[in-house]
Amino acid sequence: MKLPTELQLAVEGARGAEAGAKLARRVVPLLDLTSLNDSDTEADVAALCKRAVTPLGGVAAVCIWPRFVKTARKALKGSDVKIATVINFPAGDADAATVAADTRAAVKAGADEIDVVLPYRSFIEGARTQPLNVLRACREACGDGVAMKVILESGAFPDPDLLVWAARDAIAAGADFLKTSTGKTAPGATLEAAALMLHTIGQSGRPVGFKASGGIRDARTAAAYLDLAERVLGKKWATAKTFRFGASGLLDALLSGADGAPAARATAEEY
Repeated sequence: MKLPTELQLAVEGARGAEAGAKLARRVVPLLDLTSLNDSDTEADVAALCKRAVTPLGGVAAVCIWPRFVKTARKALKGSDVKIATVINFPAGDADAATVAADTRAAVKAGADEIDVVLPYRSFIEGARTQPLNVLRACREACGDGVAMKVILESGAFPDPDLLVWAARDAIAAGADFLKTSTGKTAPGATLEAAALMLHTIGQSGRPVGFKASGGIRDARTAAAYLDLAERVLGKKWATAKTFRFGASGLLDALLSGADGAPAARATAEEY
């Protein structure tokens, strides 16, 4: 039986709203709600932390500058939302001693997760020992119970084989997650780079997670990354312990979709 046009459109709309709500429930707990603008203030971070506890539950973490870790810790008291901060960010040019000291300070302030930038320029130019030493110093400074998420800055790599090499070295240095991008260099996350990183994780045989960040602003793009991860590593693989999105505007798009409204466009500076 063919439905009248108006009814058919209503049914399709209901199905779309249901799919949007389902995706939002899946992705919100995987989100690192992020603000890494140069102009950020304590008030901005407090507002970000307030957004982090949504009608669909809390996001996985907030990701903010190290100077705001204590502010976030206070604002999120009593919630399960973790606090992530960035080290050696965004240029990746600091030495091992500086990275270690900055990491220890962030952990002491209350950071649960450290997103550290691989010295990717040095790596691309042929250095191997120095980038590994930086990551190992960060890993040691993190100590037990603090996750180290290594930002490869995948868009800067001119050769996919070199990106795979960097991913393998990051895993060997103790990475808990491989992360695509700082969000400060174009291109940011791409499905092509994500596929290489996910396959490298699978081949490593280690419990390493993956974080897509840089330019992920809408539910459709988020769904594509989730689908890719499930095809490479299995349908039950992607959880908050193994898969994250680093973004800010994505949360608004997801919540709009969950309400059955058109996905909101990101208006803030995007990470």
